[in-house]
Amino acid sequence: MDVNRLLEGFLGSGGGQKRPASGKSGGLPDGLLGGAAAGGLAALLLGSKKGRKLGGKALKIGGMAVVGGLAYKAYSDWQAKKTSGTEAEPLNLPKPPADSGFDVENDHDAGGEDFRLALMKAMIAAAKSDGHIDQEEHARIHEQIGNLGLGSAEKSALFDYFAAPADPVAVARLARTTEQRAEIYLASALSIDPDTPEEQQYLESLAGALQMPEGLRGHLDLEAQAARRQAAG
Repeated sequence: MDVNRLLEGFLGSGGGQKRPASGKSGGLPDGLLGGAAAGGLAALLLGSKKGRKLGGKALKIGGMAVVGGLAYKAYSDWQAKKTSGTEAEPLNLPKPPADSGFDVENDHDAGGEDFRLALMKAMIAAAKSDGHIDQEEHARIHEQIGNLGLGSAEKSALFDYFAAPADPVAVARLARTTEQRAEIYLASALSIDPDTPEEQQYLESLAGALQMPEGLRGHLDLEAQAARRQAAG
């Protein structure tokens, strides 16, 4: 399976490409550019009929690599006992060091798969948790999957991810390190705006299943909030 091609279909053109950490494009470092291009299933999944979900907008701007950058910042602040979410442009954070445990492009989940697939599964599960994706929207998502020009393996994977229930315990099992637990939680928090009881309960259940160190979740939530603010413009 071509993971980069699959991610491009999910986030939009460029969503799965590995980019250098230096240089800028459109105000964002190339390493965080990710899904800035229009299109991709995220445009359907991370939106809603109300046009909300600013966290989803942040993901569409930043792509997968932004998860690692934000999670690394939150984790570093937690270790140093500093306040998180105070930076003016959280979506412009530099790429984490390769040996930091937050290099999402070169990491693997508990099942040995490319860790970016675990993040995609986490995003999809979180976005489905409030039940806003109705039968009509499911049909639109399936239609777009068929129109992405993906191979059979990539299409099959997407169909499976969308068909899976929003199970926070199953999502938590994808992590094998504390750093990955932080990334999975942050990706999930960015996929929703936790303003409904269903979304809030999902994040509570996910945090409990991930068993993160005490206090880390608060730093991750602050970084997610800061990303939403920047996405709101």
